[in-house]
Amino acid sequence: MERLPGDRPVPEHLRGGVVALGNFDGFHIGHQAVVGRALARARAEGRPALVATFDPHPARLFRPDAPPFLLTTIEQRLDLFAAFGMDGAIVLPFDHAFAALGPERFMAEWLEDRIGAAGLVTGTDFTFGKARAGNTALLAELGTARGMLVETISPVEAEGGIASSTRIRDYLRAGDPRAAARLLTRPFAIRGAVQHGDKLGRTIGYPTANVAIGDYLRPAYGVYAVHGRLADGRVMDGAANLGIRPQFDPPKELLEPTFFDFSGDLYGQVIEVELIEFLRPEAKFDSIDALIAQIDADCAKARQILAAQASAL
Repeated sequence: MERLPGDRPVPEHLRGGVVALGNFDGFHIGHQAVVGRALARARAEGRPALVATFDPHPARLFRPDAPPFLLTTIEQRLDLFAAFGMDGAIVLPFDHAFAALGPERFMAEWLEDRIGAAGLVTGTDFTFGKARAGNTALLAELGTARGMLVETISPVEAEGGIASSTRIRDYLRAGDPRAAARLLTRPFAIRGAVQHGDKLGRTIGYPTANVAIGDYLRPAYGVYAVHGRLADGRVMDGAANLGIRPQFDPPKELLEPTFFDFSGDLYGQVIEVELIEFLRPEAKFDSIDALIAQIDADCAKARQILAAQASAL
């Protein structure tokens, strides 16, 4: 898949494509229905299959002081689009100038001139243009006037409700990563570079790979059974503390996975940590010995959970 910056026209060989248009944070089953329809149409019509997404997320531009809420980074989203089979992905720069465009200018300058779209596919809740003045009905009207076939895909229902990023965030905040994974079609994963830390874990027999949580949504603080995807492609079982480490001063918000049966140096490497199951909330213990005993129990439980998951596949 070609990854295309939004500050220049789409190259000629990708023009005339069918474009899935949206934020797609999380790329859950509802988003996959939109992108999947664009892909199916493109293949049927012999056209390029493209995704156009926005970075930063519009909510971050308009509410810069809002708590972190992302389910995926832009890099993760692009990887997911590529794995889905798209031919190209365009990252539209959502800044104040972009946000000030009226619906007609967005259609003419971006979708028609820069991207050269022959067709558009969106979800029913898609809005565009200054003050979100454009809706799917206006998008269809403007597109039809330019010879574009515009389709709107209905929400996907799953487990008694509409699949949405909001539901996924609620599940994660409640400490239910399995429910979140069912809507995402994969585990929620935090990607980041391994940092040097206080190296306290190695002193108690549990070295950790410290990863900053960054702009991701904060799931329930606590201990999780996890998978770690390393830079060399290995997938490791492990357990991780996500939170502020109440046992140690000063508090420091981190994701701290320890990987079972692993030895090596991960400093500076970008890894991805998948939250599989919530084991317990964070806690402060009366002594280091009590902490070690609890970590022993956590790791034993995580091994059991992950082994059972592997055997069920």
